[in-house]
Amino acid sequence: MNARTLAIGTVLLLALIAIGAILWPRFHPSHQLEEATLAPTVGKAVLGKTAPQFSVPTTAGLFDLQKQTQPVFLELFASWCPHCQHETAVINKLYDAYHSRIAFVAVSASDTGMDGTSPESENDVYNFTKRFHTQYPVAFDGLEYVSSLYLQGAYPTIVVIDRNKKITYMNTGELSYADLAAQLDKVLK
Repeated sequence: MNARTLAIGTVLLLALIAIGAILWPRFHPSHQLEEATLAPTVGKAVLGKTAPQFSVPTTAGLFDLQKQTQPVFLELFASWCPHCQHETAVINKLYDAYHSRIAFVAVSASDTGMDGTSPESENDVYNFTKRFHTQYPVAFDGLEYVSSLYLQGAYPTIVVIDRNKKITYMNTGELSYADLAAQLDKVLK
């Protein structure tokens, strides 16, 4: 084998490797989802401290934390996240039981769309609310401002804020109705 043949073979091999690296995410979207599930953001919110202020337009109108007189149940979710999708049934049940005494809001917190490959959009959030029959107010936060304040490194992140705007509870993952109802009962006392 001469040097020219070896050089051409090396260039072709490198080109195939580069093409494979570019096409891998396209044909294996779970790779992007694996990276997205890491939810690297850890927000500034601290348990026991004053809740950072935010306002977002929701499916039920403007939600402004500063203007809330009731305790608040906040969920940060990703539309592609199976844990978030499962948690909608729990939150719907909580909403049915507590919505007259607790303000509910769920805010999109991922830059990855519902299909796991495209950027998150208002349409993804809308489709999420329809597919999982959310009864509580949901917001699209394209700038991920609320997640920069509250996300705790995993989806979903659940935060409970009392009437005095203090954070009384923060947790992540799929949580049970009983555990979350106990937290809501605490802030209602």
